[in-house]
Amino acid sequence: MTKRCVLFIDDEEGLLELYRTAFERLGYEVATATGLEAARDRINRGGIDAVVLDIRLGEASGLQLLREVKAAHPRLPIVLCTAYARYQDDFSSWLADAYVVKSSDLGELKLAVKRCLEASA
Repeated sequence: MTKRCVLFIDDEEGLLELYRTAFERLGYEVATATGLEAARDRINRGGIDAVVLDIRLGEASGLQLLREVKAAHPRLPIVLCTAYARYQDDFSSWLADAYVVKSSDLGELKLAVKRCLEASA
């Protein structure tokens, strides 16, 4: 059985390393990107089963990337993972398959990713 690949997009490299460690322990293949261009390139190469996307990527907007990806790959599950709960009411965020507020406890994020992958299988 092939490992499911999750792409984590965040501008904080320390968080990306935390995600990599935690999700590889669960048996996922993990890809990471720190900016929009790297994320677009990785998604367009294929082989991604789910995306975990931060809303704020330095000066860039994760919500813009969310709209782009959903337009081009409507079946690709995307989990928004952000430190800002207020974006949950932004209409653009409703395109996401799940919304998780960042926490030091990754339990909610792990569950959201698992549910999205199960729903897309």
